[in-house]
Amino acid sequence: MTDSPISTPAPGPDAGTGNILRLAAAQALAGANSTVLFATGAVVGNMLAPSPVLATLPISIYVVGMTACAIPAGFVARRHGRQAVFMIGTGSGVVTGLLSTLAVLAGSFWLFCLAAFFGGAYAAVVFTFRFAAADCVGPDRRARALSAVMAGGVASGVIGPQLVTHTMNLWPPTLFAATFLAQAAVAALSAVILAGVRLPRPTAQDASGGRPLATILRQPRFVTAVVCGAVSYLLMNFLMTSAPLAMRLCGLGQEDANLGLQWHVIAMYGPSFFTGRWIARFGASRVVAAGLALTAAAAATGLAGVDVAHFWVTLILLGLGWNLGFLGASALVLECHRPEERTRVQAFNDFAVFGCVALGSFSSGGLLAGYGWDAVLRISFAPVLVAAAALAWSAMRRGGEARPRTA
Repeated sequence: MTDSPISTPAPGPDAGTGNILRLAAAQALAGANSTVLFATGAVVGNMLAPSPVLATLPISIYVVGMTACAIPAGFVARRHGRQAVFMIGTGSGVVTGLLSTLAVLAGSFWLFCLAAFFGGAYAAVVFTFRFAAADCVGPDRRARALSAVMAGGVASGVIGPQLVTHTMNLWPPTLFAATFLAQAAVAALSAVILAGVRLPRPTAQDASGGRPLATILRQPRFVTAVVCGAVSYLLMNFLMTSAPLAMRLCGLGQEDANLGLQWHVIAMYGPSFFTGRWIARFGASRVVAAGLALTAAAAATGLAGVDVAHFWVTLILLGLGWNLGFLGASALVLECHRPEERTRVQAFNDFAVFGCVALGSFSSGGLLAGYGWDAVLRISFAPVLVAAAALAWSAMRRGGEARPRTA
């Protein structure tokens, strides 16, 4: 087997643009689904859980679902194409909304946790949209295609919180029952949009070609990509999971939490209109470093006070940091594999990232309940330092090495 990369022809410009637009629209709707869960998960968990320590467990289970389904999603994509994965994912999104409705009507905490697992499965598929977009264009446009799809999430920052605000009391006396039915409908609409995406079918070489995975994973560039992606996502989830409940514990209303999450999600995806250009101009590593600095600034802002403004600014800075850190790390992943290796490497990256996020998510509820919001914020600085050290290590190792070949 040859060591030289084997290129798969990218779709023509019109097909590529159409695919990216559909993926961006589906990203917006899927992001709204996730925002609904993040806005309500800790609150519903607090209402249904047998102990306050378990209040954020549903969101942790959501991240477990992301982790558990990342590798299977890559396997299905490798064998049957990304379109099959998209349909499985949106189906899981519909199930999430329906099970959540049943859970709040029946007052079942564990059924709500099961619904959250399916929500995580949906999210694992949604995060493949960014890599699917990269398949639609040539190598020089992949960072921009990746960020263009993520820009679709800007709409989710409005759709998700407003969906909660305008539906949470429509089915009295059960809070959020109508919200979760609307969540299922949004996932079904996403499936309709994704049905029009046209991507190349996997070839025999896609299914069995490429270097051993262990060889790819030993690249310093790939290790750094995983560490930085994991830290960026871990801290975003770690703080966002706790923030709505922390706001309620500080005497603030659900509407304040909803609006804070709305601006957080807009901040998560808004920079995507420019992030691809920044990566092309300044390099992925510098963009990641800027994201880590913004995340640290978010934690510092949260420590400065507990009024509405401090929570909102914290959530906005957190969203901006996630965007630069996560998209920059995703662009690093694209530098570490060949075309025939992409689904395996991308799936492993997401598995590793989501696995780290799950560990952090499980600890956030206990930290908030046992030690308070300040403790959640203070501990966030440690992962930032780890990721910064990984970037410095990769830069030193890369000094005397040739640039890895772009997929």
